[in-house]
Order: sequence, then C-alpha cells, then structure tokens
Amino acid sequence: MAIDYGDKRTGLAFSDLTCSICGDAFTVNEWNAERLADTIAAEVKRRDVGEIVLGLPRNMDGSEGERAEKCRAFGVLVEEKTGIKPIMWDERRSSVEAHAILHANGKKEKQHKKTVDAIAASLMLEGYLNSKTR
Repeated sequence: MAIDYGDKRTGLAFSDLTCSICGDAFTVNEWNAERLADTIAAEVKRRDVGEIVLGLPRNMDGSEGERAEKCRAFGVLVEEKTGIKPIMWDERRSSVEAHAILHANGKKEKQHKKTVDAIAASLMLEGYLNSKTR
C-alpha cells in the first residue's frame, strides 16, 4: 500500500495480489489526521496489507522541510493504528508526474484535484514495487 499524504486529500494505492503493479487507487477527502489514520487502518485490515509506503516530500536538493516533518509524524500515527511501520519513500516529482498524466489524458486542471493524489500514490507504489524486483 502507498500513501500520498495531504492536508485535505490523501491518495491511497494498493498493489495487486502478486505485488507487481498497482491494482486499485483512490483519494480520501479527510483533513483530520486521526480519522485518516483510522480509515487507513481499516483498509489495511480489510485488504490484508503487509507493507505501507508513505510518501516523504523532499526539496529538490534532497533536504527536508516542514512538510516532511508532518509526514514523519503521520507515519508514527499510521504505525500506531496499523502495527506496520511505514517505509518512507521519496515522493519528489510524483505530483508533477501525476498532473502530467492527467493533462496528457485530456483532463482539465479543475478536474485534477479529484484524482491527482491517487495517481501520485500509484506512482510511488509502482516505484517501490519496481525497486524490490531489482
């Protein structure tokens, strides 16, 4: 499972049964971190998730800022709720790539909000799964 954590919307992506590609992805509209972690815990249980990848926003120079600290704190909350320690995954450019995918498929900017986080989570998940097969 991959999480693209956001203040208002969070993308969740789940691999297929063979753990080779993203099989499902969607966006959760939730601003409260506690309730979001509960939602994630329910999905982890329902889908029998074994690993969680949490996007870590880094600056282009590799440094971490306030947003990365917030994600790390959310990772602690997710671990408390699920019992699974999230793997922090560099998410630089995932949202940029997600917007590019939507644009290339004819979606207007206003429509991007609904799905961009789910696509970003999918890109992170596929990157992580590919790194495991190398």
